[in-house]
Amino acid sequence: MSDASVNESQVRESLRDVNDPEIGRNLVELSMVREVRIGSDSAVRIDIELPTPAYPRRERITAAIEAVLNARLPAAGPVGVTYSWKVKGKETGGAIGLRAKNVIAIGSGKGGVGKSTVAAVLAVGLQSYGAKVGLMDADIYGPSVPHLLGVNQRPEIVEQAGPDGQVVRRISPIDADGLKLMSMGFLIAAEDPVIVRGPILHRTIQQFLQETAWGELDYLIIDLPPGTGDIALTLSQLLGLAGAVIVCTPQKLALLDAVKALNMFRKVKIPVLGIVENMSGDAFGRGGARQAAAERGVPFLGEIPMEPGIRINGDAGQIRAAIAEGSPSRSYLLHMCEQVAMQIARSLLETPSMPTLEML
Repeated sequence: MSDASVNESQVRESLRDVNDPEIGRNLVELSMVREVRIGSDSAVRIDIELPTPAYPRRERITAAIEAVLNARLPAAGPVGVTYSWKVKGKETGGAIGLRAKNVIAIGSGKGGVGKSTVAAVLAVGLQSYGAKVGLMDADIYGPSVPHLLGVNQRPEIVEQAGPDGQVVRRISPIDADGLKLMSMGFLIAAEDPVIVRGPILHRTIQQFLQETAWGELDYLIIDLPPGTGDIALTLSQLLGLAGAVIVCTPQKLALLDAVKALNMFRKVKIPVLGIVENMSGDAFGRGGARQAAAERGVPFLGEIPMEPGIRINGDAGQIRAAIAEGSPSRSYLLHMCEQVAMQIARSLLETPSMPTLEML
């Protein structure tokens, strides 16, 4: 304990007057105050633990802390705020051996709305913030992930020690610059059709989840097939998802199908994280998805403009370039990633805590 006229208890008590600008509850109640240090000159150093590395505009927290401490503790010296982060999640995949804190399904009511592009952008975006991310292509009939990421190789089979000590064989996901990928597109030629019935679809999804060596992940993004098929039901039966993101374009016809997807997720008890409006502006109009989200009481996660660079980068297998510095779509795409991550963080505060990975 320092001899300074300001002590740690005073600082922590003062921080109860600082509300997190995204969640709306105070930092102490949210257990976001990781450490408080008081220097010999009464300088205050505070480490705030964020619920995701994709936390938007964290400088708002710094400004609020400085304002409260300056008002309540005039004897305090300079205030410094540093940030760390720790992703928390439902972690409900332990029953099938999946060690992912949060599983996010990306769906749409119809094809052609850019669902796979949004899934890939969400994966590379969250990874760019520092999270451990996997991207699973569950669009068995029309896998797009390999093309979007520019990856064309077959996964290998690896042997690992199982829970009982026996050696088990697992599919090793493709590593794309640290992003872990799994897709039917890695198992067949690009021009070959996939002709399978429902039970085989179920088994394939189960293999991708249960028999792939994903390792520990903060987020596993799952690109669903378009429409309201039974793969969402399969997922709901295998594990508890953090939620689903619905992708649609602004025009009325696409919104009608998006509402069907929304109702499907609700029927199979998958939480809806929100709606993304893709291809916003120009010929398709703007604002339809925002209005639909407001009318149905779900969050609006952002709009992605009709920007040719997104298509060009996707066609070239370089979707990462869409979020690179200087890209005109960067701010829109990263905003969407931040909103998805924060929606998960908010939802966790409204549900009972789940076992940690160490307990599984």
